[in-house]
Amino acid sequence: MKKQLALAVALAAAPFAALAGGHSYTYIEAGYARLDQELPSPAGFDVDDIEAGGFYLAGSVAVAPSVHVFGAYRDGDDDVGISLPSGGEIASAGVDMSQGVLGVGWHHDLRERTDLVAELSWLSTKIDVEDDQEGANDGDDVRAAVGVRHLIADNVELWVKGNYTDGDVYDGAFSASAGLQYKLTRNWGLVAEAEGGGDTAMFGVGVRASF
Repeated sequence: MKKQLALAVALAAAPFAALAGGHSYTYIEAGYARLDQELPSPAGFDVDDIEAGGFYLAGSVAVAPSVHVFGAYRDGDDDVGISLPSGGEIASAGVDMSQGVLGVGWHHDLRERTDLVAELSWLSTKIDVEDDQEGANDGDDVRAAVGVRHLIADNVELWVKGNYTDGDVYDGAFSASAGLQYKLTRNWGLVAEAEGGGDTAMFGVGVRASF
């Protein structure tokens, strides 16, 4: 009787056990992303902030037991309106905003389901305004980040990070990011991530294939 009960429990738990397997640092993902950038308004005008929606591609490769390299590319566009303080839009301009990320990370087991993660990365951001004769505004930044990845369930992973970014675009900015992955199978999952701080923000939703 006990053997039959144990077998029944094992069979019932098998689908969830197949999803378990710790944190993968080798994956590719793609989906929708939006890059937000606050803009200063010249005297006498109100300028909308950039909310550039588009696509993103990202990936990571484990190159050693505790080291991984990662990268991402995000691109989106928006129509930014210019209005008078009294109200009424008087003009608009098309804006394309893109960002590339390349970095290296280190991870260490804190507990069975929790990893400590530290990252150092380079960000290249480009903002191209339609009909701007001076060309695109672009800049490079360096980012340091530290956080944790935690399996809150066998098929649900959560991560949070604190970031410090300095350079041409971010100028010594602190930000926080958080993400969630819902694993459909051992290899496939749905992901969502958001970041905010200073005068920039980002969020994205997509599909991840882990290996």
